[in-house]
Amino acid sequence: MANTATQERGRAAPQAASGESDKRRQILEGARQVFMASGFDGASMGEIAKAAGVSKGTLYVYFDSKEALFEALTIEAKEGLAENLFRLDEHDPDVRAVLTRLGISYLAMMARPEHVSIIRMVIGACEKFPRFGQAFYEAGPACGVGRLKAYIEGQISAGRLAADDTDLAAKHFLQLCQAGMLTRLLFNAGAAPDEAEISHRVAEAVRVFYAGYGPSAAG
Repeated sequence: MANTATQERGRAAPQAASGESDKRRQILEGARQVFMASGFDGASMGEIAKAAGVSKGTLYVYFDSKEALFEALTIEAKEGLAENLFRLDEHDPDVRAVLTRLGISYLAMMARPEHVSIIRMVIGACEKFPRFGQAFYEAGPACGVGRLKAYIEGQISAGRLAADDTDLAAKHFLQLCQAGMLTRLLFNAGAAPDEAEISHRVAEAVRVFYAGYGPSAAG
């Protein structure tokens, strides 16, 4: 009997954890909808609870303030982006192909309307709450640059690239890819890029990157 009870408790624990995780995701999705529509200052915990389909009491069990909820939402959005995009095969000898795949995925994600809206939302809130901007930057841009930096260092060791400052080299590649595109989208000053524009941007980024960091550039 004792063993059966222990087994039942063991099964119940993961189920409870899964339920809590589902509820948290439900709340974050409701918060995302409200923050996107109203911005940080215009959103209320009551509206978020309604959009998430939970009571305010349940909402406060998971997040004790609107600030905590907003920070969790922005960090999760950026962490997922960095993890999904910056999976680089360091053993593939075709560095141009690896960088091309990264560049295309990176620009496609950066151009998504919901991603642009998240950036606008964080920019609007971080003057009042600087930690939001810092958390967003560390979870997304800094994480992505760090992963690309590590990849570049591996390719330098393999003799496929040459760079003295690998952190700057990683930033150079990403900036070469988007080169004003994000600014255009943030200010709603033009349409999102189509596949042809993305392919052209990335091909040029790889070409220019190799001019500066290809193995023949070592001096």
